[in-house]
Amino acid sequence: MSPRPPDPTRRIAYLTGEYPRATDTFIQREVAALRALGLEVETCSVRRTGPEHHVGEEQRVEAANTFHLLEATKNPARLFSAHLRLLARHPGRYFRTLVLATRTSPGGVKATLYQLIYFAEAAVLARQLKKTGATHLHNHIATSSCTVAMLASDLSGIPFSFTLHGPDIFYEPIRWRLDEKIRRARFVACISEFCRSQAMAFSAPEDWPKLHIVHCGVDPSRYTPAPRERGAQLLFVGRLAAVKGLPVLFEALTRIDHPDLSLAIVGDGPDRAALEAQAGALALSDKVDFMGYRSQSEVASLLKDADLLVLPSFAEGLPVVLMEALAAEVPVVATRIAGIPELVEHGNTGLLVPPGDADDLAAAIRMILQSPDNAHKMARAGRTRIEAEFTSRTEAARLAHLFRAYGECSQPPKRPEPRP
Repeated sequence: MSPRPPDPTRRIAYLTGEYPRATDTFIQREVAALRALGLEVETCSVRRTGPEHHVGEEQRVEAANTFHLLEATKNPARLFSAHLRLLARHPGRYFRTLVLATRTSPGGVKATLYQLIYFAEAAVLARQLKKTGATHLHNHIATSSCTVAMLASDLSGIPFSFTLHGPDIFYEPIRWRLDEKIRRARFVACISEFCRSQAMAFSAPEDWPKLHIVHCGVDPSRYTPAPRERGAQLLFVGRLAAVKGLPVLFEALTRIDHPDLSLAIVGDGPDRAALEAQAGALALSDKVDFMGYRSQSEVASLLKDADLLVLPSFAEGLPVVLMEALAAEVPVVATRIAGIPELVEHGNTGLLVPPGDADDLAAAIRMILQSPDNAHKMARAGRTRIEAEFTSRTEAARLAHLFRAYGECSQPPKRPEPRP
C-alpha cells in the first residue's frame, strides 16, 4: 500500500535532545509511521548525535536530514538574525518569552544561564519553524529540549505538545517546571497510565483533560516469531546505567545452576566498565557477553535466538524492548514497577518480580527455563497483546488524530481512536 499524500495543513516539527539515536529507535519508528499516515514531519535535534549511536542505514539517513539546533545557534549570523528579526517584529512577545525563560529557572546562576541558552536556541528554532512552514511543534522527553520547545512556541505563536516518558523527569518535576509545560502545551501524550498519573500529580486539575495515553509502539512484522529449541540464552537490551539493575541480574545468575546458561547484553553506557568488572568478580565472564549497541534489525535477529528477555530495572517508563520481545514471542521477566504491569500481566504475558530482589529474579528465570511449554504460551499471549495495543502504526494514528483534532480546536477523548 502506497503512503497517503502529505497533509498540507499538518506540518509537524519534531524536536528531541538527540535524534536519531540507538537507544530511542521508537521515536524513529513513530516519525516513519506519521509520515506514512500523510503528515509532513521535519526532525530537529538539539545536539548532533555521534556516529557511534547510528546503527543501520536508516539512522544515518535520518541524521543527514535532521536540523541540528545547537550547531545553528553557534553560527553568529543565524543567531543574531533570528533574535533581531523577532525583536523587530514582535518586541512584546520577545521580552515576554525572555521573562518566561528566567521565571521558569529552578534558581541559581548556572541554571539561569542555561535558561538563557535555551532562550537563544528557541529563537533560532522559531525562525526555522517559520521558514519550513511548520504548523505544530512536538517534543519527546520533557526536560531541556521541551523547555526549548515551550519557549520557541511562545516566540513563534506555533502551538506545541510533548510526549512524556519518565522516569527521570519525575525525580525533578519542579526543576523542569513540568506544571508550566503541561499548562502551556496544546496536549500531552503520556506513554502509560502510570505516566499520566504522575503528570496529574504535578499539574493543575484543569489541565488533566489534555493528558492523553499514546503508547510507544513496535512493528510486529519486524519480529516474526521463529521456531527454536529452548535452551538458556538470556538477553538484556538497554542502557548500561545504574537504573537498569544489572548487578541484581548478575547476582541472580550465580543462583541458577544450568550448564548452558548465558547472557547477551546489548547496549552501552557509563557503567559498562564497572559491570564488566563485576561480572569477572562473580566468575561470570564466560557466561556474559557485552555486545554494545545494535541496530533494530540486529536486535530482531538476536531475539530469534533468545530464550528469555530479562529487564531487572529499578525505574522505567514503559520499555519498548519488552514490546519487541513479546512481538518476537520471547518470554519476559521484568520488575513490577511504573508502567510495566500495563504491558506484562504476571503469569499471562510474562513474569514480574520485585525490583532489587536477586532471589525472586533467579526463581522467575528458573521457572521460565524449566517450563518451556508454559513460557511459549505466555510469549504467544504477549504477541497477541502487542498486536492489539502496542503497534507503532496504531499509536502513531492516535497521535496524528490528536494533532489534527487539537488543530481543529476540538476536544478529543482521553483514549482517541485513530481516524480511518
